[in-house]
Amino acid sequence: MADYILARKSRNIASSLVHLFLNILLGIGSVIITVLSGSPVLGLLLVLVSKWRVFAVRFRYLWLNIKSNLVDLIVGFSIVLLTYYAGMSFLPVDFILAGFYCIWLIFIKPLSSENATLAQSLIAVFLGTSAVSIMTANLNSIVFVLLEFLVGYAASRHVLIQSSDKDFRLTTLVCGLVFAETAWICSTWSILYTFGNTGIRIPQVAIIMTIFAFVYNYARQAMIKYQDDFRFKHISGPVLFGILLIGIIVIFFSNPIFNI
Repeated sequence: MADYILARKSRNIASSLVHLFLNILLGIGSVIITVLSGSPVLGLLLVLVSKWRVFAVRFRYLWLNIKSNLVDLIVGFSIVLLTYYAGMSFLPVDFILAGFYCIWLIFIKPLSSENATLAQSLIAVFLGTSAVSIMTANLNSIVFVLLEFLVGYAASRHVLIQSSDKDFRLTTLVCGLVFAETAWICSTWSILYTFGNTGIRIPQVAIIMTIFAFVYNYARQAMIKYQDDFRFKHISGPVLFGILLIGIIVIFFSNPIFNI
């Protein structure tokens, strides 16, 4: 019996090490292959291959599996796309993206607490919006709007699927529509913050969307908590702070020198 337990523990340790190695390989490999190939195709395929279990189900469960893994897919795709649009030579941003993707796969993604799911959603909003806004800078704004709807829908669903909200499907659609509407408004100007020759480029709209997503989730939780006794004072702090922060960003950090 002792030998059986020891053998099982050894197998668990071995499988954990293999899983760790594969995650590191995916995190670093998806960035390296994108830079070396000069195309995002191989990097995106590598992310898809890593999610093979999502597609290895009966057809009737396929869409449900895809929706359940949208946040992880958005993060993975965004890492590859941000690497691609940073340029075809290795820059500091590539090492940052590779390192963060490894941290996401190993430490952040497996978490399942309420705060962890919120953090995962906010990360998906920031990276997803960053990648989408840079990718669609020279395309029709409808593409940006549609992709932002998907980002908002996925982030909202990721949080609400674990809550007691019975109308989470409607709420996720509303959140997606708000994201799409905000994207349409922001599409009239594209402000990009750059940091020297590091390759780091942060779209203003990504910051705005992330702040909105946080305030939106805080307000939703407060409404559920207080229900009939809900008052604006319960959410006044985060809402006013979010509005003030967005106002400062739009008014004082929208210099045309940052335009895409």
